[in-house]
Amino acid sequence: MKLRTKVTRGAGSPAAALAMVFKLVESAQESWRAITAPHLVALVRNGARFENGHLVERPEDTSAA
Repeated sequence: MKLRTKVTRGAGSPAAALAMVFKLVESAQESWRAITAPHLVALVRNGARFENGHLVERPEDTSAA
């Protein structure tokens, strides 16, 4: 019995790997949620916290002088 380790290892060629990644992302997109508030994306990227859909204000830290 011959072991076919080289045939089953990895994704094969770079083109096959790219096709595999494309298909995986394409199938993952079906479960992604749409951005319903694009004006809040900048706040989230800057570290703002939201709880139950409301912005949570952080107290100013004045002790780090």
